[in-house]
Amino acid sequence: MAKAVGIGGIFLKARDPKALAQWYATHFGIADQGGGTLGFDGPSSMGTTVFAHFPLDTAYFGEGGQQAMVNFRVDDLDALLDQLAAAQVRIDPRPDDSPYGKFAWIWDPEGNRVELWQPPAA
Repeated sequence: MAKAVGIGGIFLKARDPKALAQWYATHFGIADQGGGTLGFDGPSSMGTTVFAHFPLDTAYFGEGGQQAMVNFRVDDLDALLDQLAAAQVRIDPRPDDSPYGKFAWIWDPEGNRVELWQPPAA
């Protein structure tokens, strides 16, 4: 049987797609592929990808009517949060350390809540 093998992309609406893509490239080191498109490629991008559904009334995505949330797998959550704080990025003050790894949340310049996840050590 044919099957899906991972997420091929995440697509979000933006007021200024090129500027928002540049913000993600700057703060998360995601390779710019031109025209407002970013991409992960190669061995460093391998790992678990989750495709999950939440109730319509979830508060997990933050305030307002946000319909989707991006989760980035990161290599060093604490260091990344320090970098983002230095860049004055809005950071949720309540990180979470769970059996699934370490989690934190930030907001991009257009107000989208973004989840950061450092999986547990193998």
